[in-house]
Amino acid sequence: MTMTEALDEGPFFHGTIADLRVGDFLTAGYRSNYRPDMVMNHIYFTATVDGAGLAAEIAAELTEGGAAPRVYAVEPTGTFENDPNVTDKKFPGNPTRSYRSGAPLKVTGEITNWTRLTPEALQMWRERLTTLRSDEGGEIIN
Repeated sequence: MTMTEALDEGPFFHGTIADLRVGDFLTAGYRSNYRPDMVMNHIYFTATVDGAGLAAEIAAELTEGGAAPRVYAVEPTGTFENDPNVTDKKFPGNPTRSYRSGAPLKVTGEITNWTRLTPEALQMWRERLTTLRSDEGGEIIN
């Protein structure tokens, strides 16, 4: 696999259902939203607010109980790399501006003005997620 250099200096964002506060840290070591049997070695983030919003909406879809999707501004506390799950594997380069780090991300604020998915787009993601979570679903590079 070819990895390109991380091009962004930020700002960075993380989408989740967690209710966090400024100063909190997001860390690796939690189960994947997409493969609950896999503990993740990295924390993922993006340089696009709407990309983080998509991740937040997916996390909410995969959680029972009506969790609210949330987007946070974050700062990496260590080195990071392009997310190999999308970079050069699914898209040439890193057009999604997606990254991962083994080091924590520090929450610097909550973002409330991101583009929400339409009901049709949400349904499309439900169908994709069903496939991804099945045994024939996509591999996650951990």
